[in-house]
Amino acid sequence: MSLTPRNSARRPLRSALLALFAALVPLLAAVTLTAPPAAARTVVPTAALTEVTDFGTNPSNLQMYLYVPESVTAHPAVVVAVHYCTGSGPAMYNGTEWAQLADTHGFVVIYPSVTRASKCFDVSSPQALKRGGGSDPVGIKSMIDWVTRTYSADTGRIYATGISSGAMMTNVLLGDYPDVFAAGAAFSGVPFGCFATTDGSEWNSACSGGTVLHTPQEWGDLVRAAYPGYTGPRPRMQVWHGTEDDVLRYPNFGEEIKQWTNVLGVGQTPAATDSPASGWTRTRYGSTGDQAPVEAISLQGVGHNLYSYGMAARALTFFGLDAAGPAPQPQPGGCKVTATTNAWNTGLTASVTITNTGTTTINGWQLAFTLPAGQTITNGWGATYAPAAGAVTATNASYNGSLAPNASVTIGYQANHTGNSAAPGAFTLNGTACTAS
Repeated sequence: MSLTPRNSARRPLRSALLALFAALVPLLAAVTLTAPPAAARTVVPTAALTEVTDFGTNPSNLQMYLYVPESVTAHPAVVVAVHYCTGSGPAMYNGTEWAQLADTHGFVVIYPSVTRASKCFDVSSPQALKRGGGSDPVGIKSMIDWVTRTYSADTGRIYATGISSGAMMTNVLLGDYPDVFAAGAAFSGVPFGCFATTDGSEWNSACSGGTVLHTPQEWGDLVRAAYPGYTGPRPRMQVWHGTEDDVLRYPNFGEEIKQWTNVLGVGQTPAATDSPASGWTRTRYGSTGDQAPVEAISLQGVGHNLYSYGMAARALTFFGLDAAGPAPQPQPGGCKVTATTNAWNTGLTASVTITNTGTTTINGWQLAFTLPAGQTITNGWGATYAPAAGAVTATNASYNGSLAPNASVTIGYQANHTGNSAAPGAFTLNGTACTAS
């Protein structure tokens, strides 16, 4: 039987199919080429603090909060900002200027948040003091990995900073993951391993009291033991401490310097000493520039709550994320503050009016002041206040952050007191001293 008629009948159909396929190929290629990678499909709103869940291994049930600026750069740097005891990721976001700095410089900020009752980070357990050992450092590393995948972050520009418990965690993170972090900045912390316990306790009274003392070599060995066999580069460290710290005593400052100079292989004698602000003594070890291997800032007469507006910009300079140094501050005399209190037995309310006496509009403000001894803020309005006692920073609300020339805004707070019900006597607005009345 001849197959010619059947083959002849198939030719038009085969030709039509080939033509259809040829037409579809460019379309399929276009779809393939324009489809976003899996990571890019994860959408986190910009210019807003957002909680991220299911970010990876998280043995201690930390929460992850993320701030991505509208101006986020390609392959951005990452700053991990770690809160103090009783704090949270949102409190760290509201009480520091890291998000504002991110808006300017385009990096991403991770705010880890503790869920355990103490709201303190684990810097004590054997699991926390070992690379991949479990507990909080592993969860924070998972957050970094998530951001790196999602935003193609620059793995050579990942930094840690923290206050109090967060400063201690900064020391721990740099010890556990020296291959992850480029540098750290610890505000009122203790050395890596100083808070170590073996009984499940989160608190080490000997360390907090400043009585745990070691040689530089011994301190350095504790860090090296967290990642045995690691021979790569180590992150640089900046440490801050107040001489009157009554929570984590001042000797811890010197022990941190011993530890990190040993880890980084530089001498104990400062390469440079200066006073960048009144009452501050800054020493640099290993070199004299802004990115010295170790930088230490001692604040004379300052207690545990030393963090104030402007310090993060100095940490940013140490990290190398702001090549121009801290942003220039407005000249003194550009603001006026009037503060009054209304007191009873053990409580008071305060009314604080801020006036922009300068000639340009202020977009986003932070008012820093020190509460009189014995006063503790219990709630406030018109701003977010952190911490609740000592050196306090009030950060504008979403609705009052813009102050035109000669415009004013009134904020207030309620506080407990132990006898002194006076209003604060001095204020700085965005780092500039204000006239007080």
